[in-house]
Amino acid sequence: MTLPKMKTHRAAAKRFKRTGTGKLRSYHAFSSHKLESKTAKRKRRLRGTFILSPGDMARLRSLLPYKA
Repeated sequence: MTLPKMKTHRAAAKRFKRTGTGKLRSYHAFSSHKLESKTAKRKRRLRGTFILSPGDMARLRSLLPYKA
């Protein structure tokens, strides 16, 4: 008797990507609207991706069984 396959949480799979070393990266929050009130420095820092903290990676491990 084999265990059934675990399902991947599709919303999480679309938001997080895996790096070559196995860490998870994501896009910054607060960067899509109301940009007039944010400084240029803040908007520059919100570009690109960032590596999730170890605590967040532990929470996502159950949502992304084959990715994290």
